[in-house]
Amino acid sequence: MRDVREVWDASAARVSKWRREPVVVQTLRSAAAATLAYVVALHFSPEAAPLTAPLTALLVVQVTLYSTITTGVRRVNSVVAGVVVAIGFSALVGLTWWSLGLLILASLAVGHLVRVSEFVPEVAISAMLVLGVSSVGDTAWSRILETVIGAVVGLSCNLLLPPPVWVGAAGESIEDLARRVRQLLLRIGEEASGRPPVALAAARLHEARRLDHDIVEVDAALRQAEDSLRFNPRVREGLLHRVVLRTGLDTLEICTVVLRVLARTLTDLAKERAPEPLFEPSIGENLEELLSEVGDAVVSFAVLVTSDVSDNAESAEARLASELTTATATRDKVAQLLLEEIRRDARQWQLHGAVLTEVNRMLDELDMEHRSRRLLEELDRHTREKLERRPWLYRLRRRLRRFNPRRRNRSAPAGRGAG
Repeated sequence: MRDVREVWDASAARVSKWRREPVVVQTLRSAAAATLAYVVALHFSPEAAPLTAPLTALLVVQVTLYSTITTGVRRVNSVVAGVVVAIGFSALVGLTWWSLGLLILASLAVGHLVRVSEFVPEVAISAMLVLGVSSVGDTAWSRILETVIGAVVGLSCNLLLPPPVWVGAAGESIEDLARRVRQLLLRIGEEASGRPPVALAAARLHEARRLDHDIVEVDAALRQAEDSLRFNPRVREGLLHRVVLRTGLDTLEICTVVLRVLARTLTDLAKERAPEPLFEPSIGENLEELLSEVGDAVVSFAVLVTSDVSDNAESAEARLASELTTATATRDKVAQLLLEEIRRDARQWQLHGAVLTEVNRMLDELDMEHRSRRLLEELDRHTREKLERRPWLYRLRRRLRRFNPRRRNRSAPAGRGAG
């Protein structure tokens, strides 16, 4: 019985993992939407095989609702623009070799003017297909109708079956990046307390540089998560989620840049001091401890950023604050030891000071007050940009609040009491 239960649990976990895979979700949703669009188009389109509808649904349906809406609008705009261009050419010149060239040129130019992005070639394709038939009007109407059907079906699939929120996958990517940063800090700390050869220090520098590629992958996952939060009925406070994740990734990106500079400094120090150790034994041991504590703080920061439950966020925040306090105390101890060492031997004092400066930068980026300030700045920026784009909406909200009867009823007793 236990074996059956274990097999069942493993199968359920495997299915749950497949459901979170973007490729699986995209494949199933696209196939279903395209098939449904074809069935609907058979009842409304005069064409015997209305393949434009499933093609549009296939192109429109995206992993996120926001991407589906924007893609659908651009797709419909591109087809309508191409049909309009084709109708104009058919009325003026008809189809010849030179008019076809002008048609393609005009269609591509119109596609850029109407800003249909990746669907610019679709403007020319629609124009050529419409211009190449004898009954331009019927074909134009059929193509527009099928495109609208495909776009509506694709959008309806995402509205009736809201796509998953990809915050979990983005959070896992952010935490995985933080763990890689921590592992590199641990290795650098272990080698800083000894006599690493220049080749080994240079290898750590290359590892730090490779973190840039990891940042690109995490950024792609985060962009998908941000899109999944927009217009998604499952999500409340989507803007706050997006800002928290984005500012968290920005902080980790800065930390990776500082880590790369730290690795460069230690590589230069290894070249200067070879075959001597990088630091005195007491300094090396404390520096190893400091980098280990900074690595722990980086992971705790990532956990704090990706925690969506208040209890988990509070515990992660408390853990991060404790680790930052410990790391700051160790940093002060290392600073004092380095100062004493520089007084005895001033060689490479610039590199020793640079190591301490780079650790300070990482601690400053992970600081709780710095994070809160960044969050407020980003929220204010988003609010300001929204007001600049839609000032009429802001004025309308103010008027509605001014004439809100509930608000006036709540404020009336206070006014009478004051009188």
